Amino acid sequence: MWLVVTLDLKQRVRGVAWYVLLGVFVLLVTIVTGLLVLATNAWDDGGGGVFSTIVFFVLLLGTLVSPALSGNAINGERDAGTLATTQVTLITTAQLVVGKWIAAWLTALAFLAASVPFLVFAVALGQVSAATIMVSVLVLAIELGVIAAIGVGLSGVLTKPLFSVAVTYLVVAALSIGTLIAFGLGGTAIQTTVRQTYIGVDWQALEQDGPPPAGSLAPCLPPVIREYPTPRFDLVWGFLAANPYVVLADAAPGTFDEYGSPRDLFGWIAVGVRSAQHAPETDVLIDDCATWRPSGEYVQRDTETPQEIHDRSVPSWFVGLTIQALLGGGALFWAWRRTEVPARRLPAGSRVA
Repeated sequence: MWLVVTLDLKQRVRGVAWYVLLGVFVLLVTIVTGLLVLATNAWDDGGGGVFSTIVFFVLLLGTLVSPALSGNAINGERDAGTLATTQVTLITTAQLVVGKWIAAWLTALAFLAASVPFLVFAVALGQVSAATIMVSVLVLAIELGVIAAIGVGLSGVLTKPLFSVAVTYLVVAALSIGTLIAFGLGGTAIQTTVRQTYIGVDWQALEQDGPPPAGSLAPCLPPVIREYPTPRFDLVWGFLAANPYVVLADAAPGTFDEYGSPRDLFGWIAVGVRSAQHAPETDVLIDDCATWRPSGEYVQRDTETPQEIHDRSVPSWFVGLTIQALLGGGALFWAWRRTEVPARRLPAGSRVA
């Protein structure tokens, strides 16, 4: 297996295109990091936002580059007539498939390694916990491995390299964008009726009679009842569980400021996803009359902070990782079955040697 990994990696590093890709990646991360520092005032506020954004950017580039590097790992050799030469050696089919997967995974991890200096710079700015660093980098590496497994698996299932690369991109797009579309359309299609009761202050009575004595309520208007439909995202939020970006954000330990607001992009995405778990209130009361005071000020209504919503909700990252692991493992198993020799039946037009 390691012989397959070594040979595959040597073939990749011999070409100039690989170094061009790394150079373009480093250039893009440099530009993004510089713009983030200027836009977020990270010198004073800390590097939490810079760190999380760089991690997401590495995942984005990984989802764009990894399918192209792994989607033709097996059928590319079959198309070139070199797969059969490998299969007549002592290398087993399982070693061949797993070796191709590990090589594709290590290739994708090179982008993560190239971003380490920028991650260290973001950590040096402060407000990035050690738990956030370890968990986010580990989950990012696993996500790159899943994408590589899907690409290598499809390259063993499908005969045409171009078709397998395209299907890999479609699978990655389904996980990254398709889950968001399903969540948005599903929540909008399933709606419920909200009954809102509003009790306002009678400003005309206040102008005529003056403010009421201390300790008494303000003159109130008759309740106004309004009904309107609202989406039920709580019934479809599970679509987001398999999204790689949601998995990464939800797995990272949340860090919050003294006001309960997230310090980085991980926290905001995690709070948004976990907020969608809760059903909307169908009977809402807005009583401005009860919160008004003779001084003219309003008493602030009790509202949950993002941290409170995050802590009382259920994490879903482990469900998403399980779904992705089953998807990647199933693709590799299918590729092993299709590549196993001796083959009883080969697709029409398949080149053997």
